[in-house]
Amino acid sequence: MGQFTGKLRPLRRHTKFHHCMRLQTTSHILMVRPANFASNPQTAESNAFQSKEQKHSEAEMRQQATVEFDRFVEKLRAAGVNVIVANDSPEPAKPDAVFPNNWVTFHQEGYIVTYPMQAPLRRLERSEAIIKTVLEAGFKFNGERKNYEKYEAQNLFLEGTGSIIFDHQHKLAYACLSPRTDAELLEELCRYMGYQKVVFHSTDANGQDIYHTNVMMALGETFVVICLDSVKDARERSLLVAAFAETDKEVIEITMAQMGQFAGNMLQVRNEKGETILVMSETAYRSLDADQIAQIEQHTQILYSNIETIETYGGGSARCMMAEIFLPRVN
Repeated sequence: MGQFTGKLRPLRRHTKFHHCMRLQTTSHILMVRPANFASNPQTAESNAFQSKEQKHSEAEMRQQATVEFDRFVEKLRAAGVNVIVANDSPEPAKPDAVFPNNWVTFHQEGYIVTYPMQAPLRRLERSEAIIKTVLEAGFKFNGERKNYEKYEAQNLFLEGTGSIIFDHQHKLAYACLSPRTDAELLEELCRYMGYQKVVFHSTDANGQDIYHTNVMMALGETFVVICLDSVKDARERSLLVAAFAETDKEVIEITMAQMGQFAGNMLQVRNEKGETILVMSETAYRSLDADQIAQIEQHTQILYSNIETIETYGGGSARCMMAEIFLPRVN
């Protein structure tokens, strides 16, 4: 459908609902309990958020990551969120299995998309057993499956909702380009889904590409948390601001330092009562100032959990751990 140019185009393809009825948030979340959490050397080069120093043994890392995972799930369930936990298989070892949002998305029209991953170790995370676990939890799959992993052979990558921030209500796909986020693949996905792409470039304080869009930006129903300082190109920044204005999103800005504390890696979900909750790590929450917290709380509740080991050695945070399930429920 092409690039967003400052004005929304009419919705097409897969629009079985009027856009006002489309869901931006869901109360159904897939999380994968890690079996062999560890620091992945294959992702460290492109992920500046991932610690290169190991202050804990692998056994300690695994144990602490599992504790953090279980506590996070417990908090989400206590808040009324339906968390479907799939257990990572012990073999082969998959150090980043706790981040399922990068390899699969489940869409409200009933289809499923799987994605090409840059690191060979991460490609092992794609799992038919995990998809089956989701479907057996009471969701409808219409049989339409889009597989993009064939592009790995061409060194083209698009890592799910790490690479793409979807505005499902307005059918927009935001993405900062990086070695893990290919513009042509994004264009192909947008044609399939009937979305418009909003592409830009985002760099950290050292000028390195931000590896995933979801570490610098989180999109809620009525707001966006974003590090605009990381978007150096004035035209691209203006395009983003125009898109947020046209889609009625209040902009809540975070600093580069806050982005480095995972304050962009948040996800808005719903609970069984229909209330919205912005989920983040304790690291991210502690980095916010009182004004930012007040701004967020005008839109939504906040939930945070300590996942420091997962953040430090995995280089991802709360949003990365949650794959939203938008598939229709079986009646």
